[in-house]
Amino acid sequence: MTAPILLAVHDDPARLGTLEEELRDRYASGYRIHATSSADEALATLERLAGEGEQVALVLAAQMLPGTPGTELHARARRLHPHSKRALVLPWGVWNDRATAQVILDAMAVGSTDSHVLEPAPPRDEQFHQAISGLLLEWSRDQRVAPNTVHVVGDEWSGRSYELREVLQRCAIPHSFCLADSEQGRELLAGAGSDAKVPLIVLPNGEVISDPTNRDLAEADGTALGHGEDEFDVVIVGAGPAGLCAAVYGASEGLSALVIDEGGVGGQATSSSMIRNYLGFPHGISGGHLAMRAYEQAWIFRASFSFMSVANGLSRAGDRLLITLSDDRAVSARTVVLATGAAYRRLEVPELEALRGAGVFYGGPVSESQAMAGKEVFVSGGANSAGQAALYLARYARQVTIVARAESLAAAMSHYLIREVAAVPNIRVRTAAEVVGGGGEGRLGQLVLRDRLSDERETVAADALFVLIGAEPHTAWLPPTIARDEHGFLLTGQDVPAAGASPADPRLLSLETSMPGVFAAGDVRHGSIRRVASAVGEGSIAIQQVHSWLGTPRTSLV
Repeated sequence: MTAPILLAVHDDPARLGTLEEELRDRYASGYRIHATSSADEALATLERLAGEGEQVALVLAAQMLPGTPGTELHARARRLHPHSKRALVLPWGVWNDRATAQVILDAMAVGSTDSHVLEPAPPRDEQFHQAISGLLLEWSRDQRVAPNTVHVVGDEWSGRSYELREVLQRCAIPHSFCLADSEQGRELLAGAGSDAKVPLIVLPNGEVISDPTNRDLAEADGTALGHGEDEFDVVIVGAGPAGLCAAVYGASEGLSALVIDEGGVGGQATSSSMIRNYLGFPHGISGGHLAMRAYEQAWIFRASFSFMSVANGLSRAGDRLLITLSDDRAVSARTVVLATGAAYRRLEVPELEALRGAGVFYGGPVSESQAMAGKEVFVSGGANSAGQAALYLARYARQVTIVARAESLAAAMSHYLIREVAAVPNIRVRTAAEVVGGGGEGRLGQLVLRDRLSDERETVAADALFVLIGAEPHTAWLPPTIARDEHGFLLTGQDVPAAGASPADPRLLSLETSMPGVFAAGDVRHGSIRRVASAVGEGSIAIQQVHSWLGTPRTSLV
C-alpha cells in the first residue's frame, strides 16, 4: 500500500517553501508530501488522487488563496476525501483578527475545516509539529492504523465479534476488525497457529487469544485487579469523565484510589468522535483520546484500576464500605464515589432487539463506521450525541437520516451541532418521528417510522440503525437505602429529603447520597448537566468532599 499524502497549499512561495520543508523534514518517511501555490492545482490533485483510490491524510491550506479561499478548498476536499483531516494555516499575530476567528468558527461549525495551525517558524517549530502530529493521530485512529492497534478476527460482524469490538471501544483501545475469510483475516489466522479459534484477538505485543472472555482481555492488558488489593481510601465506580477525574484528584492528593468499571475508560464520552467545546482544546478532541489521556494521568499518580469488573453490591461493614464484584471478589473503602453514568434507553421493539449487532447498534458508531460505507444509515435521537454520531457516519454512509421525536432539533441539541448537521449534504433530519418497527433476514433491512403528528407509518430501506434516545442510570445494583428520583438517578445533598429517605441534614455535602460516605458525580446524579466538562467538575468536587468527610487534609504528590 502506498504512503498516505500530506497536501500543503499556500500562495506565498517563501511561506509554501517553509511549510513544505518542515513537512518533509519530519514526515517524509511515512507520508508523501505534495505542495502547491495554486488552489486549482490542489483541487485537480485531490480529484486525481480520489480517482486512483489514494489516501489523503491531511490538507493544509492558507485562507487567502486567490480565487478559492482555504475554507472552500477544505469543503471540496472533504467531499473527495471524507476521511482526511483539514487545517487552515494562519500567520503569526492573527489572534486580534476577529474576522479570521469567525471564518474558522464557521468552517468548523459546518465541518469543512477540522482545525487551524500557525505557520512554522525557524529554527524548529515544535508547536507546529505538535498540532500536525495531533491531526495525524486522529486520522490514524479513524483509519484503524494507529500504533498498538488490537486486531479482531471473526466469522461475522455480529455475535461475539461485535461484543468484543464493543468492549474495546468502551475501553478506548484502538482496534480493527476483519472477517476470517478476508485476505488480512487469513493472514492473521495463519500466524496464530492451527489451534486458533474465532473470534480471535491479536494484541500489539503479538500475543494471540482465541475466543476470549472479557476477563481474559483485562488480564492481557494489565487492568485486572491483582490479588491482595482490597482496601482503599476511596473506591470509584465508573471510569467515565467524572470517575477518571475523581481518580486523578484523589490519587494526586494522597488517597489510595481504585476505579472499577465493567467496560473500560471513557464511558459514553468514547462515542463522541469530536468534542469541540471542551476547555483547553481549541482544535477539538475525540472522547476516546480524552479518556485515554485521563486514564494515563490517573495511572501516573498510582490510582488502581479494575476493568471489565461489575460492581453488584454496596453495603456498610463497621466503619468501612464493602463493594462486591461479579467475580466473587470484594473490596473495602472508607468512601465511595458513584460515577456509573447512564446508558441509552432501548427501543423496546423485539424485532429490532433481535438484530442488535447485526445492523442495530446502541451508542456511537466509532467501531462500526467503516462497515457503513455506501449504506443507508439511520440515527434515532435528537440530542448532541445523536448529532455527533450522524456527522461521523456521514463520512462513510451514502445517506444518514436523524429520526428525532421532538418537533425541532433545538429542543435538545447544541446550536453549533445543528449548524454542522444542516451543512452536510448527505444528512437529512426527520423531526416529530420515531422508529416503531423493522426487520430483515439475519440483518437489518428495513425500518418502520411513525409520524408523531399524523400517526402515519412508513417502511423505509435501512442498512443500519444507531440508537441514542436518552439515558437510564446504572443504579439498579445499589441498596434501596440510597435515595433516587423517579427515574432512578441518585439524589444528593439537599435533594435527599425529597425522597423521604431521611430528614433534612444541614451537614449533608452537596454530592453526598443518603448513605454516609457515599458520593455521586456525573450523569448518574439527579440534576446533573450532561456535558463532559460538568462531569469532570463534579469528579473533582467529589474528591474535595471525600476529604471533608474523612477529615483529612489534601496532600499533593507534586
